[in-house]
Order: sequence, then structure tokens, then C-alpha cells
Amino acid sequence: MRALMQPTKDEIKLVEILHALADPVRLAILARLADSGRESCSGISETIDVHQTTMSHHYRVLREAGLTWTTVEGRSRYVSLRRDDLNDRFPGLLDAVLTELRSG
Repeated sequence: MRALMQPTKDEIKLVEILHALADPVRLAILARLADSGRESCSGISETIDVHQTTMSHHYRVLREAGLTWTTVEGRSRYVSLRRDDLNDRFPGLLDAVLTELRSG
């Protein structure tokens, strides 16, 4: 299996974060992860009405932007928010986005 492209904390760029946040499906994934902490890709996919290949694209955009961290365990992939890394790089950004999502 090939390695997943996931930026280090110092490689996370604001423009990539903002691009990733500009899609309602990715915002829904982000909100779900904020509530659960860590989920399997298949678990999130079951609750969002989008084709599996489209969900894979959204997971990749979030991962490559540095918003999420994906781990592979056997045949399953688990996704979690990179809350600490994001707060170190852009203090308050993630909380502001999540607050808006919850109030909207």
C-alpha cells in the first residue's frame, strides 16, 4: 500500500485550509469529526449522501490540506481532526469554523 500524503504541522498552509473548507460536504465531515474525535471512513460515508468516490476525494482534500489525519489499520481507514496542529499553526481558526457550523 502506498503511503498517504499528509503534511507535517509546519507544512500546513492557510490557503489549502481555506480551499478545503470551501465545500459543504467537507464542512459536514469536519463537524462530524469534531463531535466524534475519530471515525472510520465508511462510518462517515454512511451518514453523508455522496457517492463513495466523491467521499474519497473529500477525504483526500481534507488530509492533504492538513485538517485531518488518516491512519490505516488493516483494511480500514480512520480519520481524525488535527486539532492540536491546527491550533498551533492558526490559533482559533478551527474553533471559529466549528462555532459557525454549529450556529448555522
